[in-house]
Amino acid sequence: MVEFSWLALLLMVPLVYLMLGVFDVQRASYGATAATRAAARAFIIVPAGLSEDEARSRAYEAARLAMKDQGIELSSDQLRITCNPACLEPGSTVTVELDTEMPLPLIPDALGGERPAVRISSVHTEPYGDYREAKGTR
Repeated sequence: MVEFSWLALLLMVPLVYLMLGVFDVQRASYGATAATRAAARAFIIVPAGLSEDEARSRAYEAARLAMKDQGIELSSDQLRITCNPACLEPGSTVTVELDTEMPLPLIPDALGGERPAVRISSVHTEPYGDYREAKGTR
């Protein structure tokens, strides 16, 4: 009985830690996917008369909210929005890329150095549409 208890303890602790890590990474991965999709759609459906900068700020806010739903803060340098060939023009596409890192759980900062983390990235491309009116101001 004693050997079984020690063996169970030695095997269960790493297993529980592994599960916590996988759950955190999955949560961040889901958030990144939702954030890039929401940002691309927010950029595309900008109301007429708004500029490209306003569309970018709306897209960042949509991505920030999607990541916040998963308990993760998003900084502006983690999100990139590119347009091909031009933004808010018929026939163009908008690509949103998000790169972030999810630190592994339960590792204290007292150990020094950077906390180990898993890199997470997501890309979403949304077409503007061939038969839409051009938006934005030039």
